[in-house]
Amino acid sequence: MRRTLLALGVLAALLAGCGARTASVDPAAVPSQATLARTTIPPAGDWTRFDFDAQRSGVDPDPTGLGAHNVGALRLRRVRLPGTVDSSAIELHGVAVHGRSHDVVVMTTTYGRTLALDLITGRILWEFTPSDIRSYQGSAQITTATPVADPDRHFVYAASPDGRIHKLAVGSGREVRSGGWPVSVTFDPTHEKIATPLNITGSSVVVSTDGYVGDAPPYQGHVVMIDRSSGAITAVWNALCSDRHGLIDPPRSCPASDAAIWGRNAAAIEPGSGRILIATGNGPFNGSTDWGDSVLELSPDGRQLLHNWTPTDQAQLNSSDTDLGSTSPAILPVYHGRRLAVQGGKAGVLDLLDLDRLDGTTGGPSGRLGGQVDQVPSPGSAEVFTAPAVWSHRGRIYVFVGDGAGTYAYTVTGGATHPRLDVAWRSGSGGTSPVIAGGLLYVYDPSGALDVYLPASGHRVVSLPAGSGHWNSPIVVGGRVILPVGNANDHATSGTLDIFHLPGH
Repeated sequence: MRRTLLALGVLAALLAGCGARTASVDPAAVPSQATLARTTIPPAGDWTRFDFDAQRSGVDPDPTGLGAHNVGALRLRRVRLPGTVDSSAIELHGVAVHGRSHDVVVMTTTYGRTLALDLITGRILWEFTPSDIRSYQGSAQITTATPVADPDRHFVYAASPDGRIHKLAVGSGREVRSGGWPVSVTFDPTHEKIATPLNITGSSVVVSTDGYVGDAPPYQGHVVMIDRSSGAITAVWNALCSDRHGLIDPPRSCPASDAAIWGRNAAAIEPGSGRILIATGNGPFNGSTDWGDSVLELSPDGRQLLHNWTPTDQAQLNSSDTDLGSTSPAILPVYHGRRLAVQGGKAGVLDLLDLDRLDGTTGGPSGRLGGQVDQVPSPGSAEVFTAPAVWSHRGRIYVFVGDGAGTYAYTVTGGATHPRLDVAWRSGSGGTSPVIAGGLLYVYDPSGALDVYLPASGHRVVSLPAGSGHWNSPIVVGGRVILPVGNANDHATSGTLDIFHLPGH
């Protein structure tokens, strides 16, 4: 009875806060009040970048204080923000801000304001505002990049719509303005956009670029490597005119346009080798200097193209605006000695690739087409704009993919000779980029819900009303789910952060 009453109370609080969507809660996920009172939340860990790690696995294996026994008791706190965060947040545990220790959530709005909030209270601790924000605020010139924390935990790196990457002190939000900082990664930020989350590998910040809605030329998707210490650009790799090894000035000086690098999980770093994986969108392909609609493996320093996989229907994808690069490769754990990855796209299929034989051969980059190991439909055969999560459990490899038609779990089967993807379970609820934390699968449905599943079985434990959104995805730390909501394409200058927490915590 107490558990049922508590569940009803939680539902009432959620419905009052969100309105349109109806909560669904498994009663077994709602603890008694006495159990809640005894609940101890473990210290928050660090969630330093989009999808948790450099390879973009989307998996935090550490305890979060939330499980199938209590996640149904989550309550919603809403925090108003001076902008829309159409991406995900990051978090650092126990860092000094203005001389006091905080668990700090950091996020960047679509117009480049980077905010640090206290995880417990939601209070804004500092705010960095680009000096030229008035020149583009309210316009279509935006960023949807997630910031990344320096391994020393003293700095974060963030993007702004003027094409710059900023180095900010965690303790104050103050911008480093020495050496090469801030760094411009394009000569035309009105055509070349920073949409993808920033990443770090070795001594470098990794940045990739794309174009704006409508693909107005000219632009060339490119990867930029920035030395974290000096701010010097150490490498540029261009997906078009790839024989040119610096920022193309101006972009129209290259006769080809597009090949955007815009997947939510770009760029992914291969464990062990440090090689960089990206996928490109619509653009010309010639197998020598132009690499539209291809999966590309770059050297760890970002200077050299090592290999490519280009689908046999590349020309059709390009002509029909069916970007392969609407998502980026999801790297799997080694399977029977094979290094595999999964690539989605707008075509409504998932391709299983062998990273040692991307095009079916061990040769270098070329005009060869095809060579995938397996191909299966995406959820509902719909376009994939999200980053899959990859999870190993009891000897099985799971790949979780969300799109507008549903959320599916796939497993890798077939052994070393014929690896393939099989559907393990299906949910008809769509989602953005899923994450696993503390053994639960969290999926944000941008129509206005936070869904939580048991990842091995697909049992949906709870579905909680949330704000509506676009690319947004959650992180889970210290007994809380941190979910920015809102759509960058609304061009709003205010926004909302949804924080789900247990009562009394």
